[in-house]
Amino acid sequence: MNQLQKYTWLIDTIRRAGKISHKELSDRWEREQNLSNNKRLQRATFNRWRAAILDQFSIDIQCERVGGYLYYISNAENIDNDKLKQWMLDSFAVGNTIGDNLSLKDRILVDEIPSGRDHLPTILAAMKENHVVNITYRSFKSTRSHTFPIEPYCVKLFDNRWYVLAHNINYGDVRLYGLDRIELAEIATETFKLPKGFDAEEFFSTAYGIVVGSGEKPVRIVIRANEDHKHYLKSLPLHHSQRLIEDHGEYADFDLYLAPSYDFVMKLLQVGAMVEVLKPASLRKTMKRWISDMYDLYKND
Repeated sequence: MNQLQKYTWLIDTIRRAGKISHKELSDRWEREQNLSNNKRLQRATFNRWRAAILDQFSIDIQCERVGGYLYYISNAENIDNDKLKQWMLDSFAVGNTIGDNLSLKDRILVDEIPSGRDHLPTILAAMKENHVVNITYRSFKSTRSHTFPIEPYCVKLFDNRWYVLAHNINYGDVRLYGLDRIELAEIATETFKLPKGFDAEEFFSTAYGIVVGSGEKPVRIVIRANEDHKHYLKSLPLHHSQRLIEDHGEYADFDLYLAPSYDFVMKLLQVGAMVEVLKPASLRKTMKRWISDMYDLYKND
């Protein structure tokens, strides 16, 4: 078990408990046999972890002396406002829960995330020091592989696939590469500088998924979800910009602001007649064309 897993366990345990004593922490740690090897969590070790967590994650574990020396996270908003930290803790919690229930492995079904294990560590290691990476890549449309250098700007997980947004040095433009299509990745000695002011979240802010630079401009989109589907959109929005306009009971209208690229159209088509595009007219026209093409495939049956 590496140090990151230990720190994540400690953050997650205190976060879920709210406030907890060192004795209870130690008891829970000892019960996590696959993590602790049945050893107690010594106070000196605990304090070292607290210091490391503050240094690496800016998460401050404080002690409330009044009422029994209880430990708590004093700046919980640091987690609540950070999607990556939330994702990391949630993933650890789920993985740890499944690890405790491996006897149910034939009854717990998960989707595979291609190549996350193979190339993600290499890409992230290069990003830490802004190193160029030489990759051997074969796109879905290509009949052979190509090797070329990239400058990795950021990584993104979407639809169970990892992608790296990178500057292609040979072509001089920024492109997305699926890690499952990388055959080989090697860190080069050359380094690069991120473009001044580059913000990964802002770069994808008006995109759905990973399609960027395809020519579509972001627009205000209004969709109507029927009674069966509106609850899904409320619990899991299509995009961070999604807002509920009004729930009419039999249907609900939602507002979004994004570029209506190919992958967004495909997402809408997945739910069929449960969602209707109300605005803009151009997107309605696009949907109608796709639906017409689909109808042509089956009209002779």
